Amino acid sequence: MHLSHAHEVGKYLVTPMTKVNEAGRYCASVSIRRGMHDRVFRLIPDFDSALGAARYALAQGRHFVLNNQLV
Repeated sequence: MHLSHAHEVGKYLVTPMTKVNEAGRYCASVSIRRGMHDRVFRLIPDFDSALGAARYALAQGRHFVLNNQLV
């Protein structure tokens, strides 16, 4: 698993993550942390590149935080 740079979004720290699957494509996940607690979301779809997967994960993490969808 590859971690990209974390980004602060309000009180949260959003960290995109990528991993190569069995087919050689990149899966995206995002960690959303506040204090000592974090939630990790695995995302769909998969991507041709790690950069594409990381950008998607960051965008989704930001969307979750900014739209209060962490419940």
